[in-house]
Formats: sequence, structure tokens, C-alpha cells
Amino acid sequence: MVQFEVPAIVPADPQANVADLLVERVKATPQLALFAVPDAGGWRDITAADFQKQVVALAKGFVAAGIEPGEKVAFIARTTYDWTLVDFALFYAGAVMVPVYETSSPSQISWILNDSGAIACLSESADHSARLDEIRAEVPLIRSTWEMQRGDLDKLVAGGKDVTDAEIERRRGIANGADIATLIYTSGSTGRPKGCVLTHSNFVELTRNSAKSLQEVVAKPGASTLLFITTAHIFARFISVLNIHAGVKTGHQPDTKQLLPALGSFKPTYLLAVPRVFEKVYNSAEQKAEAGGKGKIFRSAAHTAVEHSRLLQEGKKVPFLTKVKFKLFDRLVYSKLRTAMGGNVEYAVSGSAPLGPRLGHFFHSLGVTILEGYGLTETTAPATVNLATKSKIGTVGPVLPGVGIRLAEDGEIQVRGINVFKEYWRNPEATAATFDGDWFKTGDIGSFDDEGFLTITGRKKEIIVTAGGKNVAPAVLEDPIRANPIVGQVVVVGDQKPFISALITLDPEMLPTWLANNALPGDMSLTDAAKNEAVRAEVQRAIDHANKSVSRAESIRKFTILDSEWTEASGHLTPKMSIKRNVIMEDFAGPIEELYSDPVNTSNVSLK
Repeated sequence: MVQFEVPAIVPADPQANVADLLVERVKATPQLALFAVPDAGGWRDITAADFQKQVVALAKGFVAAGIEPGEKVAFIARTTYDWTLVDFALFYAGAVMVPVYETSSPSQISWILNDSGAIACLSESADHSARLDEIRAEVPLIRSTWEMQRGDLDKLVAGGKDVTDAEIERRRGIANGADIATLIYTSGSTGRPKGCVLTHSNFVELTRNSAKSLQEVVAKPGASTLLFITTAHIFARFISVLNIHAGVKTGHQPDTKQLLPALGSFKPTYLLAVPRVFEKVYNSAEQKAEAGGKGKIFRSAAHTAVEHSRLLQEGKKVPFLTKVKFKLFDRLVYSKLRTAMGGNVEYAVSGSAPLGPRLGHFFHSLGVTILEGYGLTETTAPATVNLATKSKIGTVGPVLPGVGIRLAEDGEIQVRGINVFKEYWRNPEATAATFDGDWFKTGDIGSFDDEGFLTITGRKKEIIVTAGGKNVAPAVLEDPIRANPIVGQVVVVGDQKPFISALITLDPEMLPTWLANNALPGDMSLTDAAKNEAVRAEVQRAIDHANKSVSRAESIRKFTILDSEWTEASGHLTPKMSIKRNVIMEDFAGPIEELYSDPVNTSNVSLK
């Protein structure tokens, strides 16, 4: 059994809670700009001291409204400054936040509120409140509701003026490391969401140790980041806490359509993103170049960027001609992309799905080192991450200090340490099933290299076994196909079937540009595009590219392009854009069977 474990580099403090991190930050640098909020077309800074004052004032409001220590308060909102303000105000009031994805359906909201035992719910908008109203009769424990867009945060603050500072300080200090800090429900890619009990120590110890490991990223003078991933998810939630501890200035942009203008004005030094964001940046740049008649130049620049980065990582000498081309393309192409991202981005932390070496090397040549990491809600986000001092593109890095990872005989990744959650809320059976002693069984499959860098190869439950007995990891095929600009999502199928096939959806954002660049009507419907020979040929090229990375028995032999999207609203994607494979397999059983209804010559790839 392969095992890598790194001792914590910061001494544990069993009495510390998350609120202590803000207290320490204010004590160290009260006038440091900890946040920036949109203001008159620019950004207005909020110092650490001012943030704490706002936190205390809102905490007083929660206390005056009857929130008691240990009680659970649900929160539905987008990624804004107010999200972290509410988060820390609840910590200061001694309460426990239960975040709810702002895209959640009424039935999902009902399940989370009832299962968690939440007694109050704060929502951002009228739309969120309407969903709550729809299931109000189903959640009898909810005694208070507030809506931010109605000005209820200000009303709470006004109502708490008589609560003393001493009372807030008393409540702030009640929780110790072993106590529950938050209850986060898994995104539910399989079955009903389970509540993960994350403790104060999970956050505090992981934050303090991660800050040391990532000090080149978060402790650099003037460090800043613009958050756009949902803070209801543990990935962005942890980074929000880490930024407060490390003194990173944080801005927010909940509307990803406004992301590029926001990056241009905020000018962050590092980004937090999922692979799909990097794919979108690359594909948009490629299609924009194509539209301007510079597609050949862009593709040559991309090839040079990847080759240049790969040679450097392998420690090989970069040929003179490659150096010359790299310098030329840096002026013509790479510099423009750096400017589009604000001009100051040096690092990007990527998680939630494999990025792929091509994009990693491409952005590395732009001067942006992508630090790919690995973790789950159950591990308070990161368990491994590539480091600024040493990273390997294509891996998710070494284990963090205070964390241990071992690989079971079947390759399953198991984690223990300061970041591993306490239990599933009110679900002892699920808790028992997911632990082997103090090792959490992730369900992911991976491998280590000799230096302890982890590579994720798939999900244990997603491994496909063909009728011929061949084991196939879908991600190896799906990730490179999804990188194609016109592909929205892809699911590889073939369990107990004679060969591997794929369901494909088109990307409605990128499709019109691609169509126009290929002398086709840009307003073509998804239904027509799914049948168009040029579109199908482009998808075939993506599949041919993916097939090169696997054996013949694992390659995709047939595919079908669906005339619909898979979205969170349709029930086929989680809030972090992960595929709900079991739902897709059930909803699209008909198209899957059609792929296997006709015999296929398995020596050839066939269009369907």
C-alpha cells in the first residue's frame, strides 16, 4: 500500500475557532485592505478593521433576532462581499451556517433545511425568497427569514444596537476546535446530498498550514484575488477563510459574463477557478483569433507555448528556433491574454476536475502557473496541491502538511489528517461506510510518482467494464473531448457493452462563433447543429484526439450529439458543474440503447 504523509508545520491549537483568524488578522494589520467592493465603476477598499466592525454589528443583529449559539442558519446567495460578511457574523454570533447553492430547486432547499434542522434562512434575492416561500409549509422549524435585497441586513444591524460588545465576544469564544463550524451539503452527483460536518479545527489548522505551503501565492505583498466561483462550495469558502488569515485582498464577481472586465479593473495576482473556466478562456481566444483571420497564428502560438513549457518541466534544452518563436508569440499573443486577465496574475489555483496537461502548459507559458489541487467537501477542500516552489503539470501535487494519503489495493485514494470532516450529519451508516479507521475513503482512483505527486485517474464507481472485460476510466476520454470549443459536456458509456460510446452536448456559447468562423449560419439551432456534417466532423476530430490516449479496446467507437443542454437547471450538472452521471444514464437511456442497436465493426470508428 502506497502512502505519503506530511506532519503539520504549524502547531495545533485545539481551542482556536475560525473567528480567531479574523481577530489575529485585525491585530496584525488593521489598516490592510482585506476586501474591495464595486463602487462607481471602480473598486472601494475595506480594511481588516472595518470588516471586523461590520461583522460585529451584523452579529449583534443576529443575536437580537433570537439566534442562539449552536443554532443553524441557512444562507442562499451568490458570490459577493456580503457572503463572507454573513459567514463571519454568524461565527461571531456563535451560530452555524448551512450554505445552500443559489441555484438549488425548492425541493433541494426543503431537504437541506429539514435535514440540517435550520431555524432561520437568509436569502439574497426575491427569486431565492420565492423558492423558499414555495416550500415554507414543509419547513416548520424555520422561524425567521430575511432577504438581503430588501435591505434586511441593514435592518438586522439596526436591531442589534443594544447588544453589547461583551456578549458578542462571549459568543465568539464559545466554540473550540472540535465543535461544528459549518454544515455543507454535498452537491449530490449521486443520491440525496449528505451534510458534511466540518469543524473549526478543520478550517483553522488547514488554513494555517496551507498558508505556509502557499506563502509565495498568498503572503506576497499586495496579493489579491477575484472570486467568482460560488462561495457555497467548500473550494471558494476555504479560500475566503485562507485570504482573511493571510491578508489577501479579495474582490467578488458573481456574474461570469462580466468576469473579463472585472479582471481588467481589479487586476488580481492569483485566481481560483475550475478547469472549465480555463477551457473557456482558451477557446474564446482561439475563436476570436479565427474570426480575425489569425487562427493559424494562434494555433502555432499555442503549440509553441505547450512545447516550450513541457521542455522546461522535463529539464530539457529548449531549441534555439523554439526560443525565437516563443519570444515572438509572447509579444503577439501571450501578452494580450495576460492583459485580458488583468496583467498581474501569476498563479491560478485549479480544482474540482482534472485540468489536463495541454492547458496547464499553455497557461504556464503565459506566465500563469496553475497550481492544480485535489480535495472534496469531506476534506475541507484541499488535500493535495502543487506548490509555487515545485509543481508538476498533469498532477494535483503533493499532500499538504498535516495530511496523509494512502492508496488502497484497487488504487482508491484515502485521506486522513487535519482536514478530514467529522461525520455525515445524522447519518451514522454513511459515516461508517466511508471510513476505514481514521482514513476517509474518497471513491477516487489515483497514483503517486516517486516524489509523492498525486495523479487522479478516475472515480471508482464510474469505472466502465465492457462486455469484453476491459476496465475504462471515463475521465481519460471525456476531459480532452470537453476541451474542444464546441463541446459542452460529454459522458462516456459502455458498461457491459461490446464497445465504448459517447453522449455529446454542444456548447451554446461557443457554437455561434465556431459556426460563423466555418462559414455556417451563426444562429443555427442546437437541433440543426447536432445533425450538421461539419459540426459532427469537428466532434469526430475531438474524439479521434481523445482515442489516441487509450488502447484500441478503450477507444470510443460511436457517438451521438444531443439536441439539448445539460445544465444545473435541467438536473444533469451539480453546482460546481460536475456531471450527474447516474441521472444522465437514466434520462438518456433511449439514445444510449440506440448506439448499441446496430452492429458495429469494432475495427473502425463509426459516426452515429
